[in-house]
Order: sequence, then structure tokens, then C-alpha cells
Amino acid sequence: MKQKIFIIGLPRTGTTSVCNAFLHFGIPTAHTAYTTACFDNAVAIADTPIFNDFKVLDKYYPGAKFIYLERELTAWIPSIRQLLQRMHTNLTRADGGFNIHLKRCYLNTFKDFSLENINNDQYLTDCYNVHINNAKAYFSNREQDFLAIDIAKPNSFSHLCDFLNITSELNGFEKMNMGGKVTAWNDIKHPLKIESTAKGRIDKLLPYETQI
Repeated sequence: MKQKIFIIGLPRTGTTSVCNAFLHFGIPTAHTAYTTACFDNAVAIADTPIFNDFKVLDKYYPGAKFIYLERELTAWIPSIRQLLQRMHTNLTRADGGFNIHLKRCYLNTFKDFSLENINNDQYLTDCYNVHINNAKAYFSNREQDFLAIDIAKPNSFSHLCDFLNITSELNGFEKMNMGGKVTAWNDIKHPLKIESTAKGRIDKLLPYETQI
């Protein structure tokens, strides 16, 4: 099994841009993963359920690398608020909505999820800080396994390449999903892009979930 690379930053921190870079690196990549086949076939995986399940993934995939994506709160808060407002109905409805893995991860990371809290800057700030502090504490003294970058910063791309020992002709990350857009990954056509579902179907149990 190839060494896994997990991108564990929260949504709206640049996960699509980083996944796109991995495709250019020649790495099979998935942006979200909801089947065992996706976990088997992708080397790099981001977003749901990765940002929530990184601790158990660390145990299930020995030797994996973890990349945390940071973002300035002044930029992240309005962006995540817009996303969560769009997702609210399908996250909270009892008769369907989003799939079970997506619901579990969002409702765990954004505890006490409500429209009132979504509109509260302090609530979103607290969610961000709890998540990043948890990740940095978990991977403390493990510099060989964990990298934290803000892709808006000029040296972030070179730090990523150094961390993974990759030589790339790219000069940096392509900016994607700007202005509230969240569908850029769907528009990418690449032979190393790994589908998150099996033609829309998910596995009720992901390969590592027996350890959660």
C-alpha cells in the first residue's frame, strides 16, 4: 500500500487547490471519500471525512503524512458561514439530506450546529481554534508526519514540496472555488482523479470506522 497523504484542514481552507496540485504531482487524489474503493485507490485524500477522522486514520494507515491547511479567520469566517448556511437544511433534516459520513463529520466538528450559531463569529472562531489546536497537539513533535501551511502565504507551496520530497514545475497553488464557489473539483478532468462515491453510492462503513 502506498503511503497515504491526508489533507486535514477544515472546509474553505484551500482543499480543492491542494488536491489539484496533487493531481499535477502525479498522485491519485480524492476530494472527499465515501467508499472503501476510494480509500484503496487514492493516495491523497482531503475534506470529508478526513478533517474529522484524522486521529483514527493515523492509526489505521501507519506512516501516513498529514497536511493541515490554515486560513486567516477574517477570510475563513465569511466563507465557511456561507457554506454552512447552504448546507444547514441537509445537515439537520432527519429524513435524508447529506450522506451519513458527511453529517457525522460536520455535526461533530461544528457542535451545537444551528443557524443562530452559524451567524455568530465567536462560534465559528471557536470551532476553528478547537480543530487546529487539537490537530497540532496530536501531532506535536512529529514534524516528519505533519505540516501546517496557509496556501495564501508565498512560501507554502515550496514547504509542501519539501515536506513530501517532490520536485514540481508548478510555481504555486492555483486559486479555485473563489467567490463562494464550491464546485471546482467537479469540473476537473484528470486520469488520477479518484471518485468519492461509486456512481453516487456510498459505503455505510468506511474501512477504518471499526476503530472509531
